[in-house]
Amino acid sequence: MRVLVTGTAGFIGMHLASYLLEKGHEVWGLDNVNQYYDVNLKKARLQENGIDTAEMIYGKPVNSTKYPGHYFVMLNLEDNEKLSDLFRTVGFDVVCHMAAQAGVRYSMVDPYSYASSNVTGFLNILEGCRHHHVQHLVFASSSSVYGLNEKMPLSPHTPTEHPVSLYAATKKANEMMAHSYSHLFKLPVTGLRFFTVYGPWGRPDMAPFLFTDAIKHDKPINIFNNGDMLRDFTYVGDIVQGIVKVIDVPPTGNDKWSGLSPDTASSPAPYRIFNIGNSTPVKLLDFITMLEEALQKKAIRNYMPLQPGDVLSTNADISDLIQLGYRPSVALRDGVKLYIDWFNKYYG
Repeated sequence: MRVLVTGTAGFIGMHLASYLLEKGHEVWGLDNVNQYYDVNLKKARLQENGIDTAEMIYGKPVNSTKYPGHYFVMLNLEDNEKLSDLFRTVGFDVVCHMAAQAGVRYSMVDPYSYASSNVTGFLNILEGCRHHHVQHLVFASSSSVYGLNEKMPLSPHTPTEHPVSLYAATKKANEMMAHSYSHLFKLPVTGLRFFTVYGPWGRPDMAPFLFTDAIKHDKPINIFNNGDMLRDFTYVGDIVQGIVKVIDVPPTGNDKWSGLSPDTASSPAPYRIFNIGNSTPVKLLDFITMLEEALQKKAIRNYMPLQPGDVLSTNADISDLIQLGYRPSVALRDGVKLYIDWFNKYYG
């Protein structure tokens, strides 16, 4: 296949591109390499897949030195003219849209960047897929769309009308926009709600990095809500396996769907929503203990109240994805060790 993967300088996009390339697919990566967090980490991810970041010029493809079928374009999602040119000139079979302005708390600092990247940018992706006959659009949503929902495990078949951050609201908007395009233009679309992804090359604004870096440098770690939170930690390799399972099965529409009792995870249109997680929630304090064991060092713990935008618990109902053959296989303790091994190698 010829696949566009957006966000290949990002955490999940980098791993997905690498997997698809190893399987022999032609992969076009796209990212604007912005400064939301360490640009050097983003460049290192690209370099891991053979992209010479010194050759990056806005809008111009760079060929990989590692994979003959890999090309990277530095581009803003909001640049509809250049994005449309890319769709028209290359001709993609599948689009895996992993790019977004990420971060729950940063959405309270710079909300306009979320509207620009996550809403306008996503609209441009939808338009590219619509006009250039893409066979399947797979896009990243988030478990944050569940917001105030408390019924566990969190099911994609339940309503998600109460997000508690603007980031979550933009992801919910993506799902609704995708459905409208699927309904109007018969575009096969699959949305994936990711649950607390961690692993090598992970983002430095997320808890695994913040905790690990603080423990290594004898700094206190901030534990919000006094640690009384559950998280469905999912290893990035398992996430990639789930994405690949979905790519191979474009939705065709649910012929049993009823407007009298609407299922939010499917539609008469070729549209599906899946949870993609581990379905084994862990106490945040237990996760910190695993980090301490892998680092062979105790954390200095600073207990704090719940932050605005945070949810108390995530627990993914992944039964729909299991029917496609998805089975998360990396236990948290093993995944933490793999993460710490990478962290020590990369950061020293």
